[in-house]
Amino acid sequence: MMGSDMQAKSGFLDHQFLIAMPGMQDERFARSVIYLCAHSEEGAMGIIINQLQELDFSDLLIQLGILDEKQAIRLPTKARDLQICNGGPVDRSRGFVLHSDDYMVESTMPVAGEICLTATVDILRAISAGRGPRHALMALGYSGWGAGQLEQEIAENGWLTCPANIDLLFDGDIDNKYDRILALIGVNPTHLSTQAGHA
Repeated sequence: MMGSDMQAKSGFLDHQFLIAMPGMQDERFARSVIYLCAHSEEGAMGIIINQLQELDFSDLLIQLGILDEKQAIRLPTKARDLQICNGGPVDRSRGFVLHSDDYMVESTMPVAGEICLTATVDILRAISAGRGPRHALMALGYSGWGAGQLEQEIAENGWLTCPANIDLLFDGDIDNKYDRILALIGVNPTHLSTQAGHA
């Protein structure tokens, strides 16, 4: 189900992918896929999952003082390969980790099903020591909308929505996520119109 049909059933779009339409006016969100962590009458919060940062995870750990350069060389492969996404334009100095529910600390917020969000340095230490969650996606910054703003953008044909797919959320093929998620819901990007329809 897409857009307003989904909203009519549940009221909110938690645990959905937002997929930017080709005519997206805001360059920061062009060809972006956002995982919606929370959506309510007060607004919405999500993480862009397909825009990479140039910063390596090991460099981030060194910057934060979690590891020194010698320790960073000995990072477990899984930690060394963890990519960092640009989660959105809000609070870009703050880190957020979307992850599987096999890792929980006091600050962990369950999002939906098997997915949680942790925004404290504890999870970075756990990942660097090989004690982190089975699946993780790290982002700097997030995407946020005020009350009614996201609904308006969807109504104006800015976004497609679909239920989130956990495999696509956590897989490492960041560059092709946009096209693969569209293919998953049976949408050919060349057939998408940038015009909103009104009956």
